[in-house]
Amino acid sequence: MRITLAEDSTLLREGLVRLLAEEGHEVVAAVGTADELVEAVDREPPDVVVTDVRMPPTHTDDGLRAALEIRRRRPAVGVLVLSQYVEKRYASRLLADRPEGVGYLLKDRVAQVDDFLDALDRVAAGATALDPEVVRQVVAGSERTDPLTRLTPRERDVLHHMAQGHTNAAIAERLHVSLSAVEKHVNSIFDKLDLSYAVGYSRRVLAILRYLST
Repeated sequence: MRITLAEDSTLLREGLVRLLAEEGHEVVAAVGTADELVEAVDREPPDVVVTDVRMPPTHTDDGLRAALEIRRRRPAVGVLVLSQYVEKRYASRLLADRPEGVGYLLKDRVAQVDDFLDALDRVAAGATALDPEVVRQVVAGSERTDPLTRLTPRERDVLHHMAQGHTNAAIAERLHVSLSAVEKHVNSIFDKLDLSYAVGYSRRVLAILRYLST
């Protein structure tokens, strides 16, 4: 795939360029600031953007704001955001408008090459890819609030994997259960979260956003 990379650490940026090239991907641009990222995507749109959250010039959420602007201008471009820490408000902002084709990973996950590449593939395919640690912390903060407390342990496992962007088939494989069992759990989750009759929105997306609403 064609990738535009934004990371202000030269060492990490060059390491990612080399890794992606070795995996057969084309890095069309590798930049060090949020402004350069937006300009690079306007100049030569990629399939996926990989960007840090905290970027120059302010080193706050410049990379995230650039990602949101890119999503607004070019909805077909996938966005995979990297963050040093779990910051649920950033994940929520990224997913709030249109969760398809977005991902949020901790930088530590980049060192686990297979996980990073899997997330990249899912984002490129139009799915959602959330870092398991982000999901874990959101779930931990949500267990005391209704209606999430209505879910059984197995339903929470299924929703945990849904929030990472896995399909029902992939969840069945990971949990070693049948596809029909996963589908029943998913429908039960929708019922317990009062999403069964949601109109005009993806119930799957709404369930994931419920995790991020704490």
